Amino acid sequence: MPVHIITGFLGSGKTTLIHSLIEQKPVDEKWAILVNEFGQIGIDQAMFDARDDVVIKGLPGGCLCCQLAFVLQAALVNLLARSKPDRVIIEPSGLGHPAGLLDLLRGEAFHEVVEVRDIIATLDPRRLDDARARQHDTFRDQLDMADAVALTMLDQSTPEQRSAAHAFVAERWPPRKWVQEATQGELPMSLLVQSGNAEASDISVPASHQQLAATPSLEGSFFDAPPPPGKPQRETGTSLGYTSTGLRWHPSERFDLDSLANCLGELPQQARIKGVFHTDSGWKRLNRANGALSIETSAWRQDSRLEVILPDTAPTIDIEARLCSLTQA
Repeated sequence: MPVHIITGFLGSGKTTLIHSLIEQKPVDEKWAILVNEFGQIGIDQAMFDARDDVVIKGLPGGCLCCQLAFVLQAALVNLLARSKPDRVIIEPSGLGHPAGLLDLLRGEAFHEVVEVRDIIATLDPRRLDDARARQHDTFRDQLDMADAVALTMLDQSTPEQRSAAHAFVAERWPPRKWVQEATQGELPMSLLVQSGNAEASDISVPASHQQLAATPSLEGSFFDAPPPPGKPQRETGTSLGYTSTGLRWHPSERFDLDSLANCLGELPQQARIKGVFHTDSGWKRLNRANGALSIETSAWRQDSRLEVILPDTAPTIDIEARLCSLTQA
């Protein structure tokens, strides 16, 4: 069974790319999407609308290559047995290193069960303007391990930035199998179907990730009962030079959409923000990367939830206090 890994740094458009592939899915195929998140409160699974032919499994609380390797193995074994998908797409955390994930998929547990196809890395050309990103080991290794690269966020990039991105990828060795400009986050389905076996190099998991290996746990908060009205749940986590802050609210609490958008817009530009909210304009998905905020209608109704990821160098912000002032029962 083919397994596709779509990797890429924080806010590089991985989920949007997967959405475009789902819309092109052959009608006779059943897919499974495993979404890993750095934050403790899962949000990415809520970014997908429910479908009978696509199974979505969220794995929040760390990165698959270290803290969640045991969880991934258990989740994937269970998923293959129960859902029997024709194709699996795995989206690691934007801070996740693909080496550990690849080792797991090529290990004894999945020998002759799955076939890891070309690893696709998403690259937002604007990231190359940020020296911190360019020098981040995980950012570079995600691209170095990729068999192919999809250039994303093109509507927000200048021609010069796109040209620089092509040049940056061309410097990687061995050459990538293809480099595709994914306009509006769209990737041709043919690139997935016709992909070959992953040829990832022998990059090892960096020490910064190995140190995160912890006691395996299958616990998670994604499907927990919502917190009581007026008492939001808060979860935080820090590693790899970033801190995540996750918040959940009871579904009866509503947010003023304009005030919510303004509040999130005031957070530092480097903040990676994803949320699903019950607002005075209905349920909405909010997504912000590199300062640009998008708002879409959401089918999610379980609770309101937010994940904000900031580099540790950013100033401390009381996100909970800011947002709780915007709620109304």
